[in-house]
Amino acid sequence: MEYHASRPRKSRGRPAAAALAAADHASIERFLEQLWAEDGLADRTLAAYRNDLGGFARWLAPQRIALDAAGREAILRYLGERGAAGIKARSNARLISTLRRFHAARLKANGGEDPTALLDSPKLPRGLPKALGEREIEALLAAPDVSTPLGLRDRTLLELMYACGLRVSELVNLPLAALNLRQGVLRILGKGGRERLVPIGEVALDWLERYLREARPLLAGARQPEALLLTRRASGMTRQMAWTLIKRHARSAGIPAQRISPHVLRHAFATHLLNHGADLRVVQMLLGHASLSTTQIYTLVAREGLKRLHARHHPRG
Repeated sequence: MEYHASRPRKSRGRPAAAALAAADHASIERFLEQLWAEDGLADRTLAAYRNDLGGFARWLAPQRIALDAAGREAILRYLGERGAAGIKARSNARLISTLRRFHAARLKANGGEDPTALLDSPKLPRGLPKALGEREIEALLAAPDVSTPLGLRDRTLLELMYACGLRVSELVNLPLAALNLRQGVLRILGKGGRERLVPIGEVALDWLERYLREARPLLAGARQPEALLLTRRASGMTRQMAWTLIKRHARSAGIPAQRISPHVLRHAFATHLLNHGADLRVVQMLLGHASLSTTQIYTLVAREGLKRLHARHHPRG
């Protein structure tokens, strides 16, 4: 497989961004190609790196400073202007992370000094994932009309996401070949190309088998698509389509829009496992987190839920 740099798109109603200097463009694309080859990063992640580096390079251009040569002072001034313009701390933290990776790759190839070495990332508020209660999840799972092929597909989608803790992107990219019905597991290709085996569970497995028996053949027609979950056109879903379906069924289940996110079922999966006594490291493995610290956020969610339960029902709450 070859890496192909995507061409910049013109947004409707917006002026086109100034063109990058040839040297900066080459430097950015060389860096992205290296990232893709070494880490197998997703297109969305590569696009975010490209946008961050391109924005900085365009800011540097009037000062006749090449992206490779920008020092700590230039980076700090750029961050200061972004902060004054109201750009959020999370975006600036991502920019600093991007610059750190960019200069690490540059130093590995050519040596020199790292202008990001003494930069501090902005402190970010630690937001808790949005986790639905078990009754809300049951209402969401029951929302699709399973008397139709598409409704049965949607019920299977929701059941798999909740039973396996999948990211939306992992589910829509799931090929039929990744399913082992005999063992009741899915082989998931997660972030960074890391594979993991995830048990499906009896209830989700029953819905999956029914979908494969009653709905998928009708959706596939005469074709032999690789994707597990199919559209009415016998093709695989997009992330946007799956997210739209989740929102639609959440609305039918009476769940407020502000409580829904693309990861809502993944968050519920982790939180409910911990509420029922699961080991944190097991949850880490099932979610495919590279670091345990990423998984620990769900212990805070579970703790907050217990506090609310205590406050609501205990006479001294």
